[in-house]
Amino acid sequence: MTSYPKPPFDTPRQDMPGRTQAMSPQPDHGEESYKGSGGRLSGKKAVITGGDSGIGRAVAIAFAREGADVLISCLDEDEDAEETKALVEKAGRKAVLVPGDIQYAPHCKEIVDMAVSQLGGIDILVNNAAHQASFSDISEISDEEWEVTFRTNIHAMFYLTKAAVPHMRPGSSIINTTSINADSPSPHLLAYATTKGAIQNFTAGLAQMLADKGIRANSVAPGPIWTPLIPSTMPDENVKHFGKQVPMQRPGQPAELATAYVMFADPLSSYVSGATIAVTGGKPII
Repeated sequence: MTSYPKPPFDTPRQDMPGRTQAMSPQPDHGEESYKGSGGRLSGKKAVITGGDSGIGRAVAIAFAREGADVLISCLDEDEDAEETKALVEKAGRKAVLVPGDIQYAPHCKEIVDMAVSQLGGIDILVNNAAHQASFSDISEISDEEWEVTFRTNIHAMFYLTKAAVPHMRPGSSIINTTSINADSPSPHLLAYATTKGAIQNFTAGLAQMLADKGIRANSVAPGPIWTPLIPSTMPDENVKHFGKQVPMQRPGQPAELATAYVMFADPLSSYVSGATIAVTGGKPII
């Protein structure tokens, strides 16, 4: 078992959306810790939004080491994205980078079109990219901030799924990143938590809608995970003690979520749809 760091942390404050290399301690995305079987996703074609860093990078590494080619959608984090691309290619799999803003439907369609043309199709769609910001009072949340959060976190999920489904064959898998905030919302993350509740319901309805097509839809609900979003969106004191509130008394590392995404993507999980896996360091979601 890997021994991961516990707070307090002394990591520099960053501008949004944050960069991996500026974090201290450095997150574990599975660069060394995720070995994989090399075959659970053999020949699969995956699209991962927010695949440049954090949870998305961990999923990209795991998918590649399980045999999948990967399209990595990111905003503008070129350095992080290139590093993830190199890790996928080191595993012997194809990696395609598509930068751009998923708030907008035309770009979401472009992502899907690139996956079809560059990878040869889509078997797995991981809707993972997210925007969050912390506020202590509702009066501090601008109308634009509320709209950006919804466009990035839930509207994009709809646009991408709608564009991808016509290209997905029976046995394909859609995996959405929700959050412990869907069930236990933080008052400081009002907009973000609200979108995560919407994602939970979107996934549950989608699983039923797509069942007759043989396409599964599931979600992963992370607790506090050590990613660039944390030092770039949270108050310094929260960052310093991040993860202390769960029973394990530390944040999870992105690598610790990878197996949940692999399980949902695995064709052997053919009867699993409409489910949520909570990865929360011992804090129950009931």
